[in-house]
Amino acid sequence: MFSLTNLLRPHILSLTPYSSARDEYTGKEGIFLDANENPLGSTTTQGDYNRYPDPHQGAIKHRLAPIKGVRPEQIFLGNGSDEPIDLLVRATCTPGGQDSILIMPPTYGMYEVSAAVNDVNIIKVPLTPDFQVDTEAVLAAITDRTKLIWLCSPNNPSGNLLQADAIRTILNAASQSLVIVDEAYIDFAPTPSWTGELDNYPNLVVLQTFSKAWGLAALRLGMCFASEELIGVLNKIKPPYNISAPTQALALDALLHEEEKNQMVAQIMAERQQLAEKLRSLPTVQVIHPSDANFLLVQFADANATFAYLIDQQVIVRDRSKVKLCDGCLRISVGTTTENESLIAVLRQMPDAPLPTDLPIGTGDEATRPELVSNA
Repeated sequence: MFSLTNLLRPHILSLTPYSSARDEYTGKEGIFLDANENPLGSTTTQGDYNRYPDPHQGAIKHRLAPIKGVRPEQIFLGNGSDEPIDLLVRATCTPGGQDSILIMPPTYGMYEVSAAVNDVNIIKVPLTPDFQVDTEAVLAAITDRTKLIWLCSPNNPSGNLLQADAIRTILNAASQSLVIVDEAYIDFAPTPSWTGELDNYPNLVVLQTFSKAWGLAALRLGMCFASEELIGVLNKIKPPYNISAPTQALALDALLHEEEKNQMVAQIMAERQQLAEKLRSLPTVQVIHPSDANFLLVQFADANATFAYLIDQQVIVRDRSKVKLCDGCLRISVGTTTENESLIAVLRQMPDAPLPTDLPIGTGDEATRPELVSNA
């Protein structure tokens, strides 16, 4: 039986959270003389920002909840997804080598960074060569001191969804750990979110973001979905005003335009297919890994030279060639039609290109992803 009380650090249970002025009075009308704000207004002419924002972002949560199929009480909003990542570590893991997190490289680097900053042990169980969970190895690596298990799906940097059966197996077996499914790229994937399973698994946490599909990366607004009990803990230990008023206002407006977001996602997915097909025609490209995200992981004959050449041409991609299981790979975000065509044109002009190879296009579930294997 999962018990959040047993999982949390003891002092977190007895912690008295900071009580802000907006916790003591939540009304919108009145003479506000409680928060030591500037009563005269703001120095900017773009709006009135002299009052503190809603510390619990209630308006956003009530608008977001029906879109995500959850209750407002199951939502935590953070300064990007990085804030809940850090708060989860701090809430559960005793530093100094006593507790640990489990990650599956290659994966998003902030899980490891947050653990290292908090002096928490890191258990690494690599994904399989086709970027799937090595379920038996993961289960064997879990101990009674493993507080957090991180699953990035769709995975970054490989782009693929992790198999649902593997995630479910871990959720069932790791009954004394929090299992976090990071779904930053879920809008580009063909499967539903794990948020639909929150009421079935009290140890499940789901992360999403406004940075990718919603196109709001500059706002730094991340979403965390979990049990009401865990959300209450995160609210207790977060900074009092962690989401600014301009961010809240812009996010509220964005949530009125879900259909526009969906149209952008469809366009990006179509561009992803076109980009994969054009990359496949290049003699320097050896492998295009199947993607359920808004990027492609591409293996080149000489990734170092290709990366340096692209930088010289002011085409910026991400060098992942030194990351485990990503030898010779560059991660290429799907851009606009014009940007993608410019990338291909620059690559076609790259000097000293090696001869074409007969290596396969992709690994793993490419049989189910025809847009990545046609003409292979």
